[in-house]
Amino acid sequence: MRRAIARRIFRFMTSPAPRVALTIAGSDSGGGAGIQADLKTFARFGLFGTSVITAITAQNTVGVRAWERVSPALVRAQIDAVAEDLRPAAIKSGMLGDAEVVRAVAAGVREHRLSPYVLDPVMVATSGDPLLEADAVDAIVTELFPLATVVTPNLDEVSLLVGAPVRDVAAMEQAARTLVERFGAQAALVKGGHLDGASLVDVFYDGSTMRQFTHARIETTSTHGTGCTLSSAIAALLATGYPLEDAIDASLDFVHRAIATAPALGAGHGPLNFFA
Repeated sequence: MRRAIARRIFRFMTSPAPRVALTIAGSDSGGGAGIQADLKTFARFGLFGTSVITAITAQNTVGVRAWERVSPALVRAQIDAVAEDLRPAAIKSGMLGDAEVVRAVAAGVREHRLSPYVLDPVMVATSGDPLLEADAVDAIVTELFPLATVVTPNLDEVSLLVGAPVRDVAAMEQAARTLVERFGAQAALVKGGHLDGASLVDVFYDGSTMRQFTHARIETTSTHGTGCTLSSAIAALLATGYPLEDAIDASLDFVHRAIATAPALGAGHGPLNFFA
């Protein structure tokens, strides 16, 4: 799988017209998450990355000091500008901030028919700092879930979405069913990084297939931006033609390597190795 990805990266990097991917997310001044992580990941997989910035954060590996949203009108203008000239082969969204921005993104995705769409419902930073206003949760479910090819919540996020604690694999499977069958996403990947145990278990469901992906847990503090990196890797591989389940499998392997070989930067939760 890794050799096949390398061949695809070489082919797209040497192509006169590489495929385009779009990230709709917040800016991380520390460079390990958000727009910065997404663009690095797109480049890692040989795509030309474009961006729509939804919020500006002042953060580093220790935490988020402050953030402000970008106006919904400017968010929409960015989507229009990219979609009309640099049409993306796949998109992802991360931090959206509040309900007004969510609605602006949904309108842009619908009007331009942007797909495949990887929705990472970012609500809390790795440091524990909130990155989403309370009014945005319902808007994400009603406006964005029906547009999403796959949604990728972690345990804290999926617990908030389904309104009940999700703390074991059985509950993850039930939550994945809810995200697809009740909320309308085409598929769900519920990430189990916060579970206890020697193994990491992530649960995938697409309405017919329920699958568990398992990796050995790595004891490290270099976990900043893992969700952003995973969702942008999935989008990148979907843009190059991977089937969804294969794109998720390869992206999880990539993030595992990126954590294992992280550069140990900063005093808190450090960034990953985007060249893994």
